[in-house]
Amino acid sequence: MAERDAKLIGWVSGYRPPSTPDQFFIWQVAVHQDARGAGLGGLMLDALLRRSSARGARVLATTITKANAASWALFTAFARKRNLMLTKAPMFLRDDHFAGAHDTEWQVTIGPLS
Repeated sequence: MAERDAKLIGWVSGYRPPSTPDQFFIWQVAVHQDARGAGLGGLMLDALLRRSSARGARVLATTITKANAASWALFTAFARKRNLMLTKAPMFLRDDHFAGAHDTEWQVTIGPLS
């Protein structure tokens, strides 16, 4: 969580999937509208990856729909600023996994982490 003047302005959640222990999967990133554009999302990701629970993770992963411009901007900038490779591939398909009710989720992988 990130706070400013005792007010919550951001949070990030993630976990280490037991099936892929070399991965740190980011579930969600939220930044209050008053704090957007200042790089807070990337700072929170950096702080998360410094925790002992992230030790040994070789890649950061998440899923993003094509229309989620804010998430694409965050993760693309995160990779670029740290000279990390970003790859993407369709993971959960609109018709196969969501019966047409939700856009395809693209798996984004960033790494290798140091």
